[in-house]
Amino acid sequence: MEKVRQIAGRNIPRHVAIIMDGNNRWAKRRLLPGVAGHKAGVDAVRAVIEVCAESGVEVLTLFAFSSENWQRPADEVGALMELFLRALRREARKLNDNGIRLRIIGDRSRFHPELQAAMLEAEAITAHNHRFILQVAANYGGQWDILQATRHLAAEAQAGRLNPDEITPALFQGYLATGDLPPPDLCIRTGGERRISNFLLWQLAYAELYFSDLFWPDFKHQAMRRALVDFASRQRRFGKTGEQVENEVRAEC
Repeated sequence: MEKVRQIAGRNIPRHVAIIMDGNNRWAKRRLLPGVAGHKAGVDAVRAVIEVCAESGVEVLTLFAFSSENWQRPADEVGALMELFLRALRREARKLNDNGIRLRIIGDRSRFHPELQAAMLEAEAITAHNHRFILQVAANYGGQWDILQATRHLAAEAQAGRLNPDEITPALFQGYLATGDLPPPDLCIRTGGERRISNFLLWQLAYAELYFSDLFWPDFKHQAMRRALVDFASRQRRFGKTGEQVENEVRAEC
């Protein structure tokens, strides 16, 4: 942990987003059913939360279940829903005890009412916390997010409460599921794949991307710290030249 603080300094990302990939492949390599990989992945979630919270990250968004994941085998989807329900009931008090606020983003309408109620209860238990935000994307897709924001804006315009000429990127962002939070600075994907798979499409426009060959259950404390160190070594230009960024840094000092 000390190494991260020394190298990163003020360059710790405010918001980290993670695509937790590789649970099934982790299980298959061990001749286990796919759900065993998802269960093992819970330990990686705890480890990453610990590192982010102690490092000064403000928001962690985890891609838990995409809108495309419904296409997986029914028994796997059912096991995932049961695991999600148990995790919400078991972890909410622990999150609250550690000052962590839980938020869940995505289209909840397709989930069983019991799971929807558990989501609301877990969010309510942790709603007053401000140390750190854990945001879980469930039945979420970046295209869905952009579409629902567009529909809300269209409804506002149709009702005469909004002039379409007044729609700016900042205004649009406010209608997204993450609209009240800073956009991700760092997006991590485990499992060796090199794509973002319909995750936070608008929000990741200027995020630094970090890909790990580790399957998600193996992405623990040290792996997360390595990702933070890698992020700290990068120069974020946002369309400017490297020289411009260096001059701005010198001016701040």
